[in-house]
Amino acid sequence: MTIKLRRVVTGHDDQGRARVLIDEQVQNTFSHRAGAEFSVVWSTEGFPVDNDGNEDPANKKIGTAIENGSVFRIVSFAPGVAPRNHRTSSIDYGVVMQGEIDMILDDGVTVTLRAGDVLVQRGTIHDWVNNGTETCVIAFALIAAKPVTANGKPLLPQG
Repeated sequence: MTIKLRRVVTGHDDQGRARVLIDEQVQNTFSHRAGAEFSVVWSTEGFPVDNDGNEDPANKKIGTAIENGSVFRIVSFAPGVAPRNHRTSSIDYGVVMQGEIDMILDDGVTVTLRAGDVLVQRGTIHDWVNNGTETCVIAFALIAAKPVTANGKPLLPQG
């Protein structure tokens, strides 16, 4: 990953006292397309979330989103990242941590996001294009949502 990430995860001991379960440099970096890398910090299944137990889901193989769950991941987009138009059945909260990136919607509208900008992505088809000269890093929290509908028809995940 382009930036070093420290992951600290808390939990409880047998007496119910708070404790640090994990304190480490993130190592689980994956890539499914040229110029993009991601690390899953945490994921959950089911609502409400079950905070019992000490199992670490960070290395579990998952898609972009989890049906009836959540994913927190950090993604880096290098300049010239390969295109990937896609839609998820999730509501995605994004925070640009470093650099800048263009979000291109399926109608051609382009919005440039820079470090410190936040985004709420609500099931739209979009692509991330890094036209800059430095890597862009974004933190995403993806939470399961019903598919968006248009004229009574569901707009299913794609890409």
